[in-house]
Amino acid sequence: MQQIINFVIRNKTFLLFLLLFGISLTLTIQSHSYHRSKFINSANALTGGVYGTFNSIGKYFNLKDKNKILAEENTHLRNQLLNLSRSNDSIYIDSSLLRTMYKVITAEVYKNSYSSFDNYLTINRGKKDSIKQDFGVISSKGIIGIIDNTSNNYATVLSILNTNSKINAKIKATNHLGSLEWNGKSPYFTQLVDVSKFAPIKIGDTIETGGQSAIFPKGIGIGTIEKFETDISGDTYNIEVKLFNDMTNLGTVYIIENLDREEIFNLENSIDD
Repeated sequence: MQQIINFVIRNKTFLLFLLLFGISLTLTIQSHSYHRSKFINSANALTGGVYGTFNSIGKYFNLKDKNKILAEENTHLRNQLLNLSRSNDSIYIDSSLLRTMYKVITAEVYKNSYSSFDNYLTINRGKKDSIKQDFGVISSKGIIGIIDNTSNNYATVLSILNTNSKINAKIKATNHLGSLEWNGKSPYFTQLVDVSKFAPIKIGDTIETGGQSAIFPKGIGIGTIEKFETDISGDTYNIEVKLFNDMTNLGTVYIIENLDREEIFNLENSIDD
């Protein structure tokens, strides 16, 4: 307390000046509308800047929650798109008769390999989430791979960057089908083989899933034609496909379950028998 008193005594002239200056400033602001408006605007700008800074910091720490909400919204929308896309060829459809065929589940990539010949991903969904072998995996840009194995909480995904991967795909503009494979070279390109030499194709054409399997719906993006050449036999094209996805940088993915999968497999197996 004595130190405070000593401080006031030593600085009494300066403190008196501050007091008188504050009183005069207050009287000036109160008696002149121009000065009052300038003061209020300055105060608002200062407090607005402070609140804006704290708000930006708060938003940064809430990004994880916001991303989770966005992923859930995307899952809901993707469910709707996949099921409505089956009616694109119809002139009219009664929505009350439309049966859900696909279910979409969000997952996060925990591990991703892309530099070997047989690449896999690990995602944080498994048996407890009803994930099974041969479910398709995509991102917001295109296909990623196919579920290969599952544990209770995790699953491994056979990446499209795997030399054992073969996926039914087609040229969007012409509907000519082929098999999507990987030659083990670049993580940014895959190859579409066995495409008829009669297909009218050009560089830049879009490649998408063909829909002739119970894994991926028709029309999921894959990439664009970078270049093409005829096979040694001369009967088919070998097409270099530049992927929509950056397979070296994956985060949120979507697992696609075909709800008619078991029925389709059972029917096809009965034909084989």
